[in-house]
Amino acid sequence: MSEEPTEHRHYHKDGSLWAVGPMRDGVPEGDWQWFRKDGTRLRSGRFEAGRQVGAWTTYDKTGAVYKVTVMKG
Repeated sequence: MSEEPTEHRHYHKDGSLWAVGPMRDGVPEGDWQWFRKDGTRLRSGRFEAGRQVGAWTTYDKTGAVYKVTVMKG
C-alpha cells in the first residue's frame, strides 16, 4: 500500500531553500519547485511516480518565465 505524500525540502549549503515538493514511497510525486540561493524561483514542474511529466518552467532572475519544456511520457 502506498504511503500518503509528505512535503520534502532540500537546502543549499548556506541553509537557504533549494527545492520543495511532495515525496511518496521515496520518490518525487506532484508539483515541485527549485529556488536560487537568493530565494527567487528557478524552476517548477510535476512528477508522477518519480518521472518528470508535463510542462516544466524555468524562470529568469526576475521571476519571469524564461522557457517552458514539455516532457514526453
